[in-house]
Amino acid sequence: MDGHANGSNGSCSKPCGPLADYYIPDYILKPDSEHTIVDQAPCCPVVVFINSRSGGQLGSSLIKTYRELLNEAQVFDLSEEAPDKVLHRLYSNFERLKSNGDTIAFQIQSSLRLIVAGGDGTASWLLGVVSDLKLSQPPPVATVPLGTGNNLPFSFGWGKKNPATDQEAVKSFLGQVKKAREMNIDSWHIIMRMQVPQEGPCDPIAPLDLPHSLHAFHRVSGSDSLNMEGYHTFRGGFWNYFSMGMDAQVSYEFHSERKRNPEKFKNQLTNQSTYAKLGLKQGWFAASLTHPSSRNIAQLAKVRIMKRPGGQWEELKIPRSIRSIVCLNLPSFSGGLNPWGTPGTRKVQDRDLTAPFVDDGLIEVVGFRDAWHGLVLLAPNGHGTRLAQANRIRFEFHKGTAEHTFMRIDGEPWKQPLPKDDDTVVVEISHLRQVTMLASDPCKSKSINDPSSPMCRAHDDDERNSLEDEDEWEDGRKKFGAAETFKFPDEVDIAHLS
Repeated sequence: MDGHANGSNGSCSKPCGPLADYYIPDYILKPDSEHTIVDQAPCCPVVVFINSRSGGQLGSSLIKTYRELLNEAQVFDLSEEAPDKVLHRLYSNFERLKSNGDTIAFQIQSSLRLIVAGGDGTASWLLGVVSDLKLSQPPPVATVPLGTGNNLPFSFGWGKKNPATDQEAVKSFLGQVKKAREMNIDSWHIIMRMQVPQEGPCDPIAPLDLPHSLHAFHRVSGSDSLNMEGYHTFRGGFWNYFSMGMDAQVSYEFHSERKRNPEKFKNQLTNQSTYAKLGLKQGWFAASLTHPSSRNIAQLAKVRIMKRPGGQWEELKIPRSIRSIVCLNLPSFSGGLNPWGTPGTRKVQDRDLTAPFVDDGLIEVVGFRDAWHGLVLLAPNGHGTRLAQANRIRFEFHKGTAEHTFMRIDGEPWKQPLPKDDDTVVVEISHLRQVTMLASDPCKSKSINDPSSPMCRAHDDDERNSLEDEDEWEDGRKKFGAAETFKFPDEVDIAHLS
């Protein structure tokens, strides 16, 4: 086999050829394995996480190919082992080896890159774990588009079509990872709090089983600083978007159908076709006729924003026709569309709006009336209804005519029951910190520190889509909770991790 000295058993020998650039020896990955002498560290060591359930049969095939080309022990099936356990073991071993003077371990840790293959929810799962490590130099992450929408990979130049799984395709991707540049992106923390209802549940209802976003978006423990007597509190994090309304409802139906009949969802094209049919079935294209006004965003919630850190909360007026609202961090939504676009000079001057940057500490808030409004995104300079840019945003739901609404984080939906009594469900999104992604060309995401990034467009031809007519949770904004089980052994000094 090209690239291996001893057949396809990746864990039994050191590879030769170009794949030596990515190969990590056993003693680094397995604390109990025998220490071996290594002449030099790989220049681009990688640890690969693959969701074998993503992309029909592609996930399993991709695992097989990566394990043939690399050390089997550096390729993990996320359906068998969670990433927090893997990274816990790896970084604990790094510290043990470095304390014994192992320079190879130090070099591998310094240049380590992570690869995650799956849908947007899978990528967000790994990003949450990496963020919770709180390392001064966290490993950057490359994403393989193995889902339906693939917004995260598309935002950073990795494409949105499911990849080939043969050896040459994997070698090509590894070469891109080695050449990729690092790019910081904002992380967003989300807290949901509700009073314990007198009757009926108010917990998030997932489609048949919990999606990854709800693995992170879990109820806090009784000893947590966020816990309040008489209230249920949940928290989590996201990197691409939080949405609420009709788009999340269609996504919920899609996920439910896929989990009931997984045999019908074998490839990306079929999945996208089914998604569109569900949109039609749910009335997303005739929302004014099929969608009760009681579920419009302005009827469901009072929305407040804080434009800059430490600023004042102010009410955000939502047009009554808006049925879906998206809080967007990256320039990709619904399979590569950019709902915010680039505001013209008049918008920049009159409403203090800028182009969307992934590292400016601001989230873009966009509204949609229906699917036809969403089709505007297919036109040059098309965009949704730009509502605001904010550092924090809060939704307050009170007792009303709707019993529930639908929400989703990075492609993972749930149904949220709304208050039946005189209580309130509150969802607050706030900027937390940043994680490091790997970007390849062409990269859609723009940094505010990049002088070539446009602040606005020179022309104002987008007026037709213009707008229509420090609190008690501060302590909770310290971690996502995606790696609650992550604890270093007592013999490891966590101070050395930085």
